[in-house]
Amino acid sequence: MKFLSRAALVSAATISLGFSSLASAVEEITIATVNNGHMIEMQKLSSHFEKANPDIKLKWVTLEEGVLRQNVTQDIANKSGLYDVMTIGMYETPIWGKRGWLKEIKTDGSYDVDDILPAVRKGLSVDGKLYAAPFYGESSMIMYRKDLVEKAGMTIEDRPTWGHIRDVAAALHKPKDGVYGICLRGKSGWGDNMAFISTMANSFGARWFDEKWKPQLTTPAWTHAVSFYVDLLKNYGPPGSSSNSFNEILALFNEGKCGIWIDATIAASFVSDPKQSKVADKVAFAQSPVAVTDKGANWLWAWSLAIPAATKHAEAAQKFVTWATSKDYIQLVADTQGWGSVPTGTRTSTYENPEFLKAAVFASAELKAINSANPEDNTLEPSPYIGVQFAAIPEFQAIGMATGQMLTGALTGSVSVEKALQSANVSADRQMRQSGYY
Repeated sequence: MKFLSRAALVSAATISLGFSSLASAVEEITIATVNNGHMIEMQKLSSHFEKANPDIKLKWVTLEEGVLRQNVTQDIANKSGLYDVMTIGMYETPIWGKRGWLKEIKTDGSYDVDDILPAVRKGLSVDGKLYAAPFYGESSMIMYRKDLVEKAGMTIEDRPTWGHIRDVAAALHKPKDGVYGICLRGKSGWGDNMAFISTMANSFGARWFDEKWKPQLTTPAWTHAVSFYVDLLKNYGPPGSSSNSFNEILALFNEGKCGIWIDATIAASFVSDPKQSKVADKVAFAQSPVAVTDKGANWLWAWSLAIPAATKHAEAAQKFVTWATSKDYIQLVADTQGWGSVPTGTRTSTYENPEFLKAAVFASAELKAINSANPEDNTLEPSPYIGVQFAAIPEFQAIGMATGQMLTGALTGSVSVEKALQSANVSADRQMRQSGYY
Protein backbone atom coordinates (compact mmCIF):
# COMPACT_ATOMS: atom_id res chain seq x y z
CA MET A 1 0.00 0.00 0.00
CA LYS A 2 1.24 3.46 -0.93
CA PHE A 3 1.03 6.16 1.77
CA LEU A 4 0.92 9.92 1.09
CA SER A 5 3.47 12.08 2.80
CA ARG A 6 2.39 14.59 5.45
CA ALA A 7 3.10 17.43 2.97
CA ALA A 8 0.92 15.80 0.33
CA LEU A 9 -1.92 15.36 2.81
CA VAL A 10 -1.73 19.00 3.79
CA SER A 11 -1.73 20.03 0.11
CA ALA A 12 -4.77 17.85 -0.65
CA ALA A 13 -6.65 19.29 2.31
CA THR A 14 -5.85 22.81 1.17
CA ILE A 15 -7.18 22.10 -2.34
CA SER A 16 -10.32 20.55 -0.84
CA LEU A 17 -10.91 23.60 1.33
CA GLY A 18 -10.37 25.82 -1.68
CA PHE A 19 -13.09 24.04 -3.69
CA SER A 20 -15.38 24.15 -0.66
CA SER A 21 -14.97 27.89 -0.25
CA LEU A 22 -15.62 28.42 -3.98
CA ALA A 23 -18.81 26.41 -3.73
CA SER A 24 -19.97 28.30 -0.65
CA ALA A 25 -19.22 31.60 -2.39
CA VAL A 26 -22.06 30.96 -4.87
CA GLU A 27 -25.10 32.75 -3.47
CA GLU A 28 -28.61 31.55 -4.38
CA ILE A 29 -31.49 34.02 -4.50
CA THR A 30 -35.13 33.00 -4.82
CA ILE A 31 -37.37 35.06 -7.10
CA ALA A 32 -41.17 34.91 -6.82
CA THR A 33 -42.89 36.06 -9.99
CA VAL A 34 -46.11 35.92 -11.99
CA ASN A 35 -46.65 33.56 -14.92
CA ASN A 36 -47.11 36.07 -17.72
CA GLY A 37 -45.24 36.41 -21.00
CA HIS A 38 -42.82 39.18 -20.05
CA MET A 39 -41.81 37.40 -16.85
CA ILE A 40 -41.31 34.06 -18.64
CA GLU A 41 -39.04 35.85 -21.10
CA MET A 42 -37.07 37.32 -18.19
CA GLN A 43 -36.45 33.82 -16.85
CA LYS A 44 -35.17 32.68 -20.26
CA LEU A 45 -32.80 35.63 -20.53
CA SER A 46 -31.59 35.38 -16.92
CA SER A 47 -28.75 33.10 -18.05
CA HIS A 48 -27.09 36.32 -19.26
CA PHE A 49 -27.20 37.64 -15.69
CA GLU A 50 -25.77 34.43 -14.22
CA LYS A 51 -22.96 34.41 -16.78
CA ALA A 52 -22.04 37.98 -15.83
CA ASN A 53 -22.41 37.17 -12.11
CA PRO A 54 -21.05 33.61 -11.63
CA ASP A 55 -21.24 34.03 -7.85
CA ILE A 56 -25.07 34.32 -7.99
CA LYS A 57 -27.49 31.50 -8.78
CA LEU A 58 -31.17 32.22 -9.49
CA LYS A 59 -34.02 30.06 -8.24
CA TRP A 60 -37.46 30.78 -9.74
CA VAL A 61 -40.89 30.37 -8.16
CA THR A 62 -43.46 31.14 -10.87
CA LEU A 63 -47.10 31.43 -9.79
CA GLU A 64 -50.54 32.42 -11.04
CA GLU A 65 -51.34 36.02 -10.08
CA GLY A 66 -53.77 35.27 -7.24
CA VAL A 67 -51.48 32.65 -5.68
CA LEU A 68 -48.48 34.96 -6.04
CA ARG A 69 -50.23 37.76 -4.16
CA GLN A 70 -51.22 35.39 -1.36
CA ASN A 71 -47.76 33.84 -1.02
CA VAL A 72 -45.68 37.02 -1.08
CA THR A 73 -48.09 38.83 1.26
CA GLN A 74 -47.86 36.00 3.79
CA ASP A 75 -44.08 35.80 3.45
CA ILE A 76 -43.46 39.50 3.92
CA ALA A 77 -45.96 39.93 6.78
CA ASN A 78 -44.41 36.99 8.66
CA LYS A 79 -40.86 38.12 7.78
CA SER A 80 -40.14 34.53 6.71
CA GLY A 81 -37.48 35.41 4.17
CA LEU A 82 -38.51 32.67 1.73
CA TYR A 83 -38.09 35.06 -1.21
CA ASP A 84 -35.23 37.42 -1.94
CA VAL A 85 -36.97 39.15 -4.84
CA MET A 86 -40.74 39.38 -5.26
CA THR A 87 -42.98 40.64 -8.03
CA ILE A 88 -45.49 43.15 -6.67
CA GLY A 89 -47.42 46.16 -7.95
CA MET A 90 -48.33 49.73 -7.13
CA TYR A 91 -50.91 48.62 -4.58
CA GLU A 92 -48.48 46.76 -2.32
CA THR A 93 -45.35 48.90 -2.72
CA PRO A 94 -46.34 52.08 -0.83
CA ILE A 95 -48.02 50.07 1.95
CA TRP A 96 -45.10 47.73 2.50
CA GLY A 97 -42.47 50.41 1.95
CA LYS A 98 -44.02 52.64 4.60
CA ARG A 99 -44.09 49.74 7.07
CA GLY A 100 -40.41 49.00 6.56
CA TRP A 101 -41.10 45.62 4.94
CA LEU A 102 -39.12 46.43 1.79
CA LYS A 103 -35.56 47.50 1.22
CA GLU A 104 -35.00 50.73 -0.65
CA ILE A 105 -33.89 50.16 -4.24
CA LYS A 106 -30.38 51.61 -4.48
CA THR A 107 -29.16 52.61 -7.93
CA ASP A 108 -26.09 54.20 -9.47
CA GLY A 109 -25.66 56.56 -12.41
CA SER A 110 -25.53 53.78 -15.00
CA TYR A 111 -29.03 52.63 -14.00
CA ASP A 112 -30.44 56.12 -14.74
CA VAL A 113 -33.34 56.19 -12.28
CA ASP A 114 -34.39 59.56 -13.71
CA ASP A 115 -35.24 57.75 -16.96
CA ILE A 116 -38.16 55.97 -15.23
CA LEU A 117 -41.48 57.51 -16.23
CA PRO A 118 -42.47 60.05 -13.52
CA ALA A 119 -45.95 58.61 -12.83
CA VAL A 120 -44.55 55.09 -12.45
CA ARG A 121 -41.64 56.17 -10.26
CA LYS A 122 -43.92 58.16 -7.98
CA GLY A 123 -46.33 55.24 -7.61
CA LEU A 124 -43.49 52.97 -6.45
CA SER A 125 -41.96 55.45 -4.01
CA VAL A 126 -42.48 56.49 -0.40
CA ASP A 127 -41.14 59.88 0.71
CA GLY A 128 -39.15 60.11 -2.50
CA LYS A 129 -37.43 56.73 -2.03
CA LEU A 130 -37.93 53.92 -4.57
CA TYR A 131 -39.08 50.65 -2.97
CA ALA A 132 -39.74 48.60 -6.13
CA ALA A 133 -38.24 48.84 -9.61
CA PRO A 134 -40.74 48.69 -12.51
CA PHE A 135 -40.42 45.77 -14.93
CA TYR A 136 -43.30 46.88 -17.11
CA GLY A 137 -46.05 49.45 -16.65
CA GLU A 138 -49.48 50.21 -18.03
CA SER A 139 -52.37 52.62 -17.98
CA SER A 140 -55.76 52.31 -19.66
CA MET A 141 -57.03 53.80 -22.92
CA ILE A 142 -59.59 53.47 -25.70
CA MET A 143 -59.03 50.94 -28.48
CA TYR A 144 -61.57 51.15 -31.27
CA ARG A 145 -62.40 50.04 -34.80
CA LYS A 146 -61.64 53.09 -36.91
CA ASP A 147 -63.22 51.48 -39.99
CA LEU A 148 -66.56 51.01 -38.24
CA VAL A 149 -66.47 54.48 -36.71
CA GLU A 150 -65.82 56.08 -40.10
CA LYS A 151 -68.53 53.96 -41.75
CA ALA A 152 -71.02 55.17 -39.13
CA GLY A 153 -70.08 58.78 -39.88
CA MET A 154 -68.70 59.28 -36.38
CA THR A 155 -65.35 60.37 -34.89
CA ILE A 156 -63.57 59.77 -31.60
CA GLU A 157 -61.46 62.63 -30.30
CA ASP A 158 -58.33 62.01 -28.28
CA ARG A 159 -60.08 62.54 -24.91
CA PRO A 160 -63.82 62.14 -25.61
CA THR A 161 -66.66 62.46 -23.15
CA TRP A 162 -68.51 59.44 -21.87
CA GLY A 163 -71.65 60.80 -23.49
CA HIS A 164 -69.94 60.78 -26.88
CA ILE A 165 -68.62 57.25 -26.35
CA ARG A 166 -72.18 56.14 -25.62
CA ASP A 167 -73.38 57.73 -28.88
CA VAL A 168 -70.62 56.07 -30.90
CA ALA A 169 -71.28 52.70 -29.23
CA ALA A 170 -74.98 53.02 -30.19
CA ALA A 171 -74.02 53.71 -33.81
CA LEU A 172 -71.64 50.73 -33.97
CA HIS A 173 -73.90 48.23 -32.21
CA LYS A 174 -74.91 45.61 -34.80
CA PRO A 175 -75.45 42.39 -32.86
CA LYS A 176 -77.06 40.68 -35.88
CA ASP A 177 -73.77 41.22 -37.69
CA GLY A 178 -71.78 39.95 -34.71
CA VAL A 179 -70.49 43.39 -33.67
CA TYR A 180 -71.19 44.88 -30.23
CA GLY A 181 -70.89 48.62 -29.69
CA ILE A 182 -68.66 48.46 -26.62
CA CYS A 183 -66.91 45.83 -24.50
CA LEU A 184 -66.01 46.55 -20.86
CA ARG A 185 -65.00 44.49 -17.85
CA GLY A 186 -67.87 43.05 -15.85
CA LYS A 187 -66.31 40.18 -13.90
CA SER A 188 -66.14 40.98 -10.19
CA GLY A 189 -62.83 41.65 -8.47
CA TRP A 190 -60.82 44.60 -7.16
CA GLY A 191 -58.44 44.13 -10.10
CA ASP A 192 -61.16 43.17 -12.57
CA ASN A 193 -64.38 45.18 -12.87
CA MET A 194 -63.38 47.59 -10.11
CA ALA A 195 -60.13 48.59 -11.85
CA PHE A 196 -62.25 49.86 -14.72
CA ILE A 197 -65.26 51.15 -12.78
CA SER A 198 -63.06 53.05 -10.33
CA THR A 199 -61.46 55.07 -13.12
CA MET A 200 -64.84 55.68 -14.71
CA ALA A 201 -66.25 56.84 -11.35
CA ASN A 202 -63.21 59.10 -10.84
CA SER A 203 -64.05 60.88 -14.08
CA PHE A 204 -67.61 61.40 -12.85
CA GLY A 205 -66.19 63.16 -9.78
CA ALA A 206 -66.36 60.22 -7.35
CA ARG A 207 -63.87 59.03 -4.72
CA TRP A 208 -63.64 55.92 -2.54
CA PHE A 209 -63.23 57.82 0.75
CA ASP A 210 -63.54 61.38 2.00
CA GLU A 211 -60.72 63.05 3.91
CA LYS A 212 -61.85 61.40 7.15
CA TRP A 213 -61.76 57.92 5.52
CA LYS A 214 -65.56 57.62 5.39
CA PRO A 215 -66.69 55.50 2.37
CA GLN A 216 -68.40 57.58 -0.33
CA LEU A 217 -70.08 54.88 -2.43
CA THR A 218 -73.62 56.29 -2.09
CA THR A 219 -72.78 59.74 -3.45
CA PRO A 220 -74.51 61.05 -6.61
CA ALA A 221 -71.20 60.76 -8.51
CA TRP A 222 -70.92 57.02 -7.83
CA THR A 223 -74.60 56.44 -8.57
CA HIS A 224 -74.37 58.36 -11.86
CA ALA A 225 -71.19 56.57 -12.96
CA VAL A 226 -72.37 53.05 -12.17
CA SER A 227 -75.83 53.66 -13.67
CA PHE A 228 -74.16 54.92 -16.85
CA TYR A 229 -71.87 51.86 -16.92
CA VAL A 230 -74.73 49.39 -16.43
CA ASP A 231 -76.92 51.03 -19.08
CA LEU A 232 -74.02 51.15 -21.54
CA LEU A 233 -73.30 47.43 -21.31
CA LYS A 234 -76.96 46.38 -21.20
CA ASN A 235 -77.78 48.38 -24.32
CA TYR A 236 -74.61 48.12 -26.39
CA GLY A 237 -72.42 45.41 -24.85
CA PRO A 238 -72.06 41.69 -25.62
CA PRO A 239 -74.19 39.12 -23.80
CA GLY A 240 -72.61 37.71 -20.66
CA SER A 241 -70.63 40.86 -19.87
CA SER A 242 -70.75 40.02 -16.15
CA SER A 243 -68.30 37.18 -16.86
CA ASN A 244 -65.90 39.18 -19.01
CA SER A 245 -62.53 40.54 -17.94
CA PHE A 246 -59.34 41.30 -19.87
CA ASN A 247 -58.72 37.94 -21.54
CA GLU A 248 -62.33 37.34 -22.55
CA ILE A 249 -62.68 40.79 -24.12
CA LEU A 250 -59.29 40.53 -25.84
CA ALA A 251 -60.54 37.39 -27.59
CA LEU A 252 -63.78 39.15 -28.63
CA PHE A 253 -61.95 42.20 -29.93
CA ASN A 254 -59.40 40.19 -31.90
CA GLU A 255 -62.27 38.33 -33.56
CA GLY A 256 -63.73 41.67 -34.69
CA LYS A 257 -66.71 41.57 -32.32
CA CYS A 258 -66.12 44.80 -30.36
CA GLY A 259 -66.47 48.30 -31.76
CA ILE A 260 -64.90 49.97 -28.70
CA TRP A 261 -62.83 48.53 -25.87
CA ILE A 262 -61.45 50.53 -22.91
CA ASP A 263 -58.81 48.61 -20.97
CA ALA A 264 -55.11 48.17 -20.21
CA THR A 265 -52.66 49.77 -22.62
CA ILE A 266 -50.76 46.49 -22.75
CA ALA A 267 -53.63 45.12 -24.88
CA ALA A 268 -52.61 47.48 -27.70
CA SER A 269 -49.68 45.28 -28.71
CA PHE A 270 -52.02 42.29 -29.04
CA VAL A 271 -54.91 43.94 -30.92
CA SER A 272 -52.47 45.52 -33.40
CA ASP A 273 -50.56 42.28 -34.03
CA PRO A 274 -51.74 40.60 -37.27
CA LYS A 275 -50.63 37.23 -35.90
CA GLN A 276 -53.21 37.54 -33.13
CA SER A 277 -55.87 39.97 -34.34
CA LYS A 278 -58.16 39.76 -37.37
CA VAL A 279 -58.62 43.54 -37.19
CA ALA A 280 -55.01 44.54 -36.54
CA ASP A 281 -54.92 47.11 -39.35
CA LYS A 282 -58.28 48.61 -38.38
CA VAL A 283 -57.52 49.65 -34.79
CA ALA A 284 -57.01 53.20 -33.50
CA PHE A 285 -56.30 54.51 -30.01
CA ALA A 286 -57.45 57.43 -27.84
CA GLN A 287 -57.27 58.54 -24.22
CA SER A 288 -59.84 57.28 -21.73
CA PRO A 289 -63.19 59.15 -21.65
CA VAL A 290 -64.12 61.82 -19.14
CA ALA A 291 -67.36 63.06 -17.63
CA VAL A 292 -66.66 66.07 -15.37
CA THR A 293 -62.88 65.66 -14.87
CA ASP A 294 -59.87 63.89 -16.31
CA LYS A 295 -58.43 63.25 -12.83
CA GLY A 296 -58.14 59.50 -12.33
CA ALA A 297 -59.79 58.79 -15.70
CA ASN A 298 -57.23 56.11 -16.57
CA TRP A 299 -55.50 53.77 -14.20
CA LEU A 300 -51.83 53.22 -13.46
CA TRP A 301 -50.11 49.92 -12.72
CA ALA A 302 -46.62 48.44 -12.88
CA TRP A 303 -45.49 44.91 -12.24
CA SER A 304 -42.30 45.55 -10.32
CA LEU A 305 -39.45 43.79 -8.54
CA ALA A 306 -38.96 44.43 -4.82
CA ILE A 307 -36.58 43.17 -2.15
CA PRO A 308 -38.16 42.12 1.18
CA ALA A 309 -36.47 43.44 4.31
CA ALA A 310 -36.11 39.86 5.63
CA THR A 311 -33.83 38.71 2.83
CA LYS A 312 -30.42 37.35 3.77
CA HIS A 313 -29.07 38.08 0.29
CA ALA A 314 -29.78 41.78 -0.13
CA GLU A 315 -26.72 42.66 -2.21
CA ALA A 316 -27.24 39.83 -4.71
CA ALA A 317 -30.95 40.60 -4.91
CA GLN A 318 -30.14 44.25 -5.58
CA LYS A 319 -27.86 43.28 -8.45
CA PHE A 320 -30.57 41.18 -10.06
CA VAL A 321 -33.35 43.77 -9.65
CA THR A 322 -31.29 46.54 -11.21
CA TRP A 323 -30.25 44.24 -14.09
CA ALA A 324 -33.80 43.11 -14.91
CA THR A 325 -35.23 46.63 -14.87
CA SER A 326 -32.37 48.40 -16.65
CA LYS A 327 -32.07 49.96 -20.09
CA ASP A 328 -29.55 47.23 -20.92
CA TYR A 329 -32.17 44.55 -20.26
CA ILE A 330 -34.66 46.25 -22.60
CA GLN A 331 -31.95 46.33 -25.26
CA LEU A 332 -31.26 42.63 -24.64
CA VAL A 333 -34.91 41.77 -25.29
CA ALA A 334 -34.88 43.91 -28.43
CA ASP A 335 -31.72 42.19 -29.68
CA THR A 336 -33.07 38.69 -29.06
CA GLN A 337 -36.83 39.07 -29.61
CA GLY A 338 -37.33 42.34 -31.48
CA TRP A 339 -38.49 45.77 -30.33
CA GLY A 340 -42.13 44.74 -30.50
CA SER A 341 -41.53 42.36 -27.60
CA VAL A 342 -39.81 44.67 -25.12
CA PRO A 343 -41.47 45.40 -21.76
CA THR A 344 -43.07 48.84 -22.07
CA GLY A 345 -44.41 51.50 -19.75
CA THR A 346 -41.30 52.05 -17.64
CA ARG A 347 -38.65 54.24 -19.29
CA THR A 348 -38.62 57.48 -21.25
CA SER A 349 -35.74 56.22 -23.40
CA THR A 350 -37.87 53.37 -24.74
CA TYR A 351 -40.35 55.85 -26.16
CA GLU A 352 -37.53 57.88 -27.70
CA ASN A 353 -36.12 54.90 -29.56
CA PRO A 354 -37.00 55.03 -33.29
CA GLU A 355 -36.93 51.24 -33.60
CA PHE A 356 -39.51 50.87 -30.84
CA LEU A 357 -41.69 53.64 -32.29
CA LYS A 358 -41.60 51.88 -35.64
CA ALA A 359 -42.63 48.54 -34.10
CA ALA A 360 -45.33 49.95 -31.74
CA VAL A 361 -48.06 51.98 -33.48
CA PHE A 362 -49.67 52.54 -30.08
CA ALA A 363 -46.56 53.98 -28.40
CA SER A 364 -47.55 57.64 -28.26
CA ALA A 365 -51.06 56.91 -26.97
CA GLU A 366 -49.70 54.52 -24.33
CA LEU A 367 -47.10 56.99 -23.10
CA LYS A 368 -49.62 59.83 -22.93
CA ALA A 369 -51.99 57.69 -20.87
CA ILE A 370 -49.28 56.64 -18.40
CA ASN A 371 -47.97 60.17 -17.98
CA SER A 372 -51.44 61.58 -17.36
CA ALA A 373 -52.10 59.29 -14.38
CA ASN A 374 -51.18 60.66 -10.96
CA PRO A 375 -51.66 58.31 -7.95
CA GLU A 376 -51.29 61.24 -5.54
CA ASP A 377 -53.86 63.51 -7.22
CA ASN A 378 -56.50 61.10 -8.46
CA THR A 379 -59.92 62.53 -7.61
CA LEU A 380 -61.84 65.75 -8.20
CA GLU A 381 -62.49 66.24 -4.49
CA PRO A 382 -59.60 65.74 -2.02
CA SER A 383 -58.96 62.16 -0.96
CA PRO A 384 -56.58 60.73 1.67
CA TYR A 385 -55.27 57.76 -0.31
CA ILE A 386 -52.62 57.02 -2.92
CA GLY A 387 -53.66 55.05 -6.01
CA VAL A 388 -55.81 55.65 -9.08
CA GLN A 389 -57.96 52.51 -9.46
CA PHE A 390 -57.42 51.46 -5.84
CA ALA A 391 -56.70 52.93 -2.43
CA ALA A 392 -53.29 51.84 -1.19
CA ILE A 393 -54.44 50.69 2.25
CA PRO A 394 -54.47 47.07 3.49
CA GLU A 395 -58.28 47.06 3.83
CA PHE A 396 -58.89 47.88 0.17
CA GLN A 397 -58.59 44.32 -1.14
CA ALA A 398 -61.59 43.21 0.92
CA ILE A 399 -63.53 46.41 0.20
CA GLY A 400 -62.79 46.27 -3.52
CA MET A 401 -63.76 42.59 -3.76
CA ALA A 402 -67.08 43.15 -1.96
CA THR A 403 -67.92 46.21 -4.06
CA GLY A 404 -67.05 44.35 -7.26
CA GLN A 405 -69.46 41.56 -6.37
CA MET A 406 -72.25 44.03 -5.62
CA LEU A 407 -71.78 45.87 -8.91
CA THR A 408 -71.68 42.65 -10.91
CA GLY A 409 -75.08 41.97 -9.34
CA ALA A 410 -76.28 45.36 -10.59
CA LEU A 411 -75.04 44.50 -14.08
CA THR A 412 -76.92 41.20 -14.14
CA GLY A 413 -80.06 42.90 -12.81
CA SER A 414 -80.26 40.89 -9.60
CA VAL A 415 -80.10 44.13 -7.61
CA SER A 416 -80.55 47.82 -8.40
CA VAL A 417 -77.55 50.12 -8.76
CA GLU A 418 -78.67 52.10 -5.70
CA LYS A 419 -79.08 48.99 -3.57
CA ALA A 420 -75.73 47.57 -4.72
CA LEU A 421 -73.91 50.77 -3.79
CA GLN A 422 -75.70 51.01 -0.44
CA SER A 423 -74.68 47.46 0.44
CA ALA A 424 -71.11 48.08 -0.68
CA ASN A 425 -70.94 51.25 1.42
CA VAL A 426 -72.21 49.45 4.53
CA SER A 427 -69.58 46.73 4.01
CA ALA A 428 -66.81 49.29 3.50
CA ASP A 429 -67.91 51.29 6.54
CA ARG A 430 -67.82 48.18 8.71
CA GLN A 431 -64.32 47.33 7.48
CA MET A 432 -62.98 50.83 8.12
CA ARG A 433 -64.53 50.99 11.61
CA GLN A 434 -63.06 47.61 12.56
CA SER A 435 -59.64 48.79 11.38
CA GLY A 436 -59.86 51.90 13.55
CA TYR A 437 -59.92 54.58 10.87
CA TYR A 438 -62.73 56.34 12.78
